[in-house]
Amino acid sequence: MMIKGKGDKNLIFSELEFASFLKEALASADFKKQRVLAIIPDSTRSGPTDIVFQTIVDTLYPVASKIDVMIALGTHPCMSKDNLEKLTGVDLKNFNEKYPGVKIYQHCWDDPETIVEIGTITAEEISKISHGLLNEDIPVTINRAVLDYDRIILAGPVFPHEVVGFSGGYKYLFPGISGPHFLHKFHWLGALITNPKINGTKNTPVREAINKAVSFINKPITQVCYVVKQHKVHGIFFGDNEAWSCAADLSAQLNIEYVEKSYKCVLSMAPAMYDDIWTAGKCMYKLEPIVADGGSLIIYAPHITEVSYTHGKYIKQIGYHTRDYFVKQWDRFKNFPGGILAHSTHVKGIGTFIEGVETPRITVFLATGIDQETCNSINLGYIDPGKINVSDYYNKDDTFVVPEAGEVLFRLKSGKVPDIDELYRKNK
Repeated sequence: MMIKGKGDKNLIFSELEFASFLKEALASADFKKQRVLAIIPDSTRSGPTDIVFQTIVDTLYPVASKIDVMIALGTHPCMSKDNLEKLTGVDLKNFNEKYPGVKIYQHCWDDPETIVEIGTITAEEISKISHGLLNEDIPVTINRAVLDYDRIILAGPVFPHEVVGFSGGYKYLFPGISGPHFLHKFHWLGALITNPKINGTKNTPVREAINKAVSFINKPITQVCYVVKQHKVHGIFFGDNEAWSCAADLSAQLNIEYVEKSYKCVLSMAPAMYDDIWTAGKCMYKLEPIVADGGSLIIYAPHITEVSYTHGKYIKQIGYHTRDYFVKQWDRFKNFPGGILAHSTHVKGIGTFIEGVETPRITVFLATGIDQETCNSINLGYIDPGKINVSDYYNKDDTFVVPEAGEVLFRLKSGKVPDIDELYRKNK
């Protein structure tokens, strides 16, 4: 498939320009008399999702034999009607009257009735992909709805990502609409590699594992990948997996910022679209590389009152810990879902576990609506958000403040990233 694309860090699309480009690209592809499933992100990803949704349906409804839309929730909870209308920009009653027969699905990762196994990544294959970090057969499971369509459209933004390197593209299939089996394994693979090494890296073992999983689908997949910064679209690419590749290259220019030095304290302010620590953890993932050894990072989000709406019970059992806290006590933790363990390590950050003593590289504090007792029980620091005057932090020496954190990755200009092996050398 020929790639259609336009993007530059100095280019900003208006809503009209974005919609026109997408409409033209969709019209040029062959969706005539095809059953099409369009997969779009939920509200935890910024960007013009409403325009994408409306343009896809409006353009394909007259020509496709079927056009439906699925929200790629991953393991996030289902959205309410009000939130779904806000995401899509439509009144659902009016939409159903205008486009009868168009269905909007929300992926339910934990409903076995909706999940089907489509293949297996063998132990030999995953060992080669992961450079020996994993060595077991991994069943590939996905929402069975994909079997009912001739063509699939994946539409969403591309950002640096803590598990896969850069989000978007095939990630809207795995874990976007996948079952728990593959989902937990590839999240844990990302955690084994560690966030500082994988975040903002284009080609990673996790991305390779996703590509392998996609090979079992055997249907034409069209990608709509766009690049967003501060809610403005700087690029859109349409086509096969090369569209994602182009978007990732542009995202690396736009969504990775480089600073001269590391900081003893980072105040990372979560936007409203993150409503629990499961999602607001990105405020740590994107800033970990620029916190100095022994420093602290504060996730500031007074609006957040839950650790995780979906996975809270597991997280409250294991708490937040460094990777090797789990790896070196594997018999104790091997039965916990890999995605939960991965989230735990990403929020805590890298560190060592030597002779039963865990030493995180930095200290992570929550300044949220989660009380101190809960923070203590899950092994995170606590700061009363009411006692934080954000303006004071701007004036503090050796402190870095990031409003609307979570989508832009920060790195040191020197290229140095926090490294576990180096920490072990220092702590021995």
